[in-house]
Amino acid sequence: MKNKALFLVVIAFLLVILPVYGQRRPQKIVIKLASMVPENTDWGRTVNKLAAEWERVTNGEVELRVYANGTQGSEDEVLRKLNMNTIQAAIFTSFGLNKIAPEILTLSVPFLIRSEAELDEVLRNVKPEFEAKINAKNYYALALVKAGWVRFFSKSPVVLPGDLKRQKVGSMPSEPELAQAFRAMGYQVVLVEQNRVLIALNGGTIDAVYQSPIFAAGAQYFGVAKNMSSINIAPFLGGIVLNKQAWESIPSQYRSELIRITKRVGAELESSLLRLEADTIRQMKNNGLKENQISQTQLQEWYDDAAKATPGLLGSTFDRTTYNRIEGILRAYRGRQ
Repeated sequence: MKNKALFLVVIAFLLVILPVYGQRRPQKIVIKLASMVPENTDWGRTVNKLAAEWERVTNGEVELRVYANGTQGSEDEVLRKLNMNTIQAAIFTSFGLNKIAPEILTLSVPFLIRSEAELDEVLRNVKPEFEAKINAKNYYALALVKAGWVRFFSKSPVVLPGDLKRQKVGSMPSEPELAQAFRAMGYQVVLVEQNRVLIALNGGTIDAVYQSPIFAAGAQYFGVAKNMSSINIAPFLGGIVLNKQAWESIPSQYRSELIRITKRVGAELESSLLRLEADTIRQMKNNGLKENQISQTQLQEWYDDAAKATPGLLGSTFDRTTYNRIEGILRAYRGRQ
């Protein structure tokens, strides 16, 4: 009888605790995100904010674990890891996004898009198409955001194309498309690894470089290349991309809210980066940088010079169909101004 009573007690206990175990929280989904940007920048702070909001709205079920400061390697290395699912998400520049959807780099054709207003008009039309092209591969585009403009920094003033053609222009091996474009325009392009640019400027291997003002300030290029041309060479984007496996692992009830949050935080980042770029230029000028102002007549000389070379780059360096699409948007927009 004692054994029978003990058996009944055990059965009763199991009937009580099994439903509790059946209601345990789902296993946490960890998404490792690789970021090239330093953690103590606007980009870095925004990504950390995004991670916190993801965890909040998913009740802790989804953790966005950020690996900042380029610890996961170059954009090419990060893309390989994304494909292998070693990491599940990454922040890419236009050059990294180009490896997934080559059409995106067409935004960076030199002097094609000339102002913030023109960039807004182009992105309003083509951003959904770019996101769809990424999503058609084994990835999911959470957000594409404006990340700034590229400018010329040089030892001697650059106002006209001829001024730059007399100087040796440093170009990153990781950006072969822009190197090809500038060579086609008649510039003396010298390939220099990013971590060697300042040494090359000091040593005379190069005389000029094209770069984001924010990066040029952080890397102290302006201490040697004390001139910055006022002309915008090209815009560039930043993109937050997941591999498809990671995106599909997120419970469906959370996905629309995660997209909404990511796009909102991305819009906040765009605004902060615009302010940061303007502030950075102002600070560099306060510390000896000279901004070489280019008149409307001189701007047209740059545009005409680029227009001679661009047709030869289409279909090889840049996607022809996307170029024609963007050029048509710009032609219509400029006609309304």
